[in-house]
Amino acid sequence: MNTSSGSRTRTIGAVAAGIAGLLAGLGAPAAAGVGGPAFYVDGQLYRTVGTPTDLSGTGAPAQSWDIIYDFGGAQLNVAGAAPGDTDYNGGRWQVHGLTFPSGYAAAVGSGDLDGDGVLDTAEEVQAALAAGTAVDAGVVKQFECPAIPLPGR
Repeated sequence: MNTSSGSRTRTIGAVAAGIAGLLAGLGAPAAAGVGGPAFYVDGQLYRTVGTPTDLSGTGAPAQSWDIIYDFGGAQLNVAGAAPGDTDYNGGRWQVHGLTFPSGYAAAVGSGDLDGDGVLDTAEEVQAALAAGTAVDAGVVKQFECPAIPLPGR
């Protein structure tokens, strides 16, 4: 009887693990929703609505995307355009990964043009890139999501 009960417990455990794996595989759709501060544009914080879109490999021309620089968790990301900017492409993003060969602090030291302790504009990211303290590792993803300014900031 214990063998049957043990077998049943293992089967239930395996089914639960399979369901958990399936839910984890959904990733983006399960995580969709309005988030908190997500990225900077021109020094202002923006949030977004997570969407399950992945437009990588569509072959869309480069000018149809806005760039978001991904700091790999060192700070919030930085985008180059937002609603109201004449060059804003409606939330179609091309994510460029950044690396910091001398460390993140060196990139802030060479790129933080306004002295607020973070790189929060595309111009500041460009300054760190020009100094060689940040390196653009290229496009890592293309997707679509809105840019929503946070009120009162």
